[in-house]
Amino acid sequence: MIRRLSFILPLLAAHPALAASSQWQASEGGSVRIVTSGLPDDQGRLRGALDIKLKPGWKTYWSNPGPSGIPPAIELSRSPHIKSAELAFPAPVRVHDGGTQWAGYKQSVRLPVTFTLDKADAVTLVDVDVFLGICETICIPFQASFTFDPGADADNQSDAFTVQMAHAALPAPASDAFGIKAVRREGSKLMLETSLPREVQNAELFIDHEKSHLFGTPTLLRQETGGAEFAVEIFAAPKDVLAQSWLRYTLVADGQSVTGRIELP
Repeated sequence: MIRRLSFILPLLAAHPALAASSQWQASEGGSVRIVTSGLPDDQGRLRGALDIKLKPGWKTYWSNPGPSGIPPAIELSRSPHIKSAELAFPAPVRVHDGGTQWAGYKQSVRLPVTFTLDKADAVTLVDVDVFLGICETICIPFQASFTFDPGADADNQSDAFTVQMAHAALPAPASDAFGIKAVRREGSKLMLETSLPREVQNAELFIDHEKSHLFGTPTLLRQETGGAEFAVEIFAAPKDVLAQSWLRYTLVADGQSVTGRIELP
């Protein structure tokens, strides 16, 4: 079945919340809110989570879904004291949708987010737009506005637990024993050699890059004790376009996951 995009964008506005979390905003396939916990640290960083509650049968996207899809994004233009909002992503799954496949989540998910303020002691509201895709058989772009005061209830234990669980679900840092150990280019393909714990099977690789549209879905070529090899198709990219850039990845095997990055040749 071919996925289609419905271009009805439900723009939802929330009133300022007197708490360190926003109100829930609902769509056809689920609900979304933003939660923060604590106060900014000495570098102005405020920890939080984009909390996505999906209805049964609905899915949402990873940071790089594949050739099509809507990765989650946070727009900050109405928050003058917030310099950036960096999302992090737990390990995704490969979603097979008719004749297509993409990287995402089939269950409710919490995406850690770090807001960075221009001053550690700045007093500010979080006033942002969130944009993401929520899919059943049709993918619906979901847009919502959130306004709340992260300092109003910074010690809320429920919010702290939500943020803690979101960060705890992230993949571990890649290592020599579990991660990509080598990359080479063979014609129109990247060949990626990985190290794996000896006891694991069913390895799967997810990749992201600033030019993610130039890459196909990683294909497992072989897996043996302690390692696996993947091939990734490169779509019409001159070699020097990708040279000395960084490929970000998440490597998954038997419920374990790591994340890292490796420089392309």
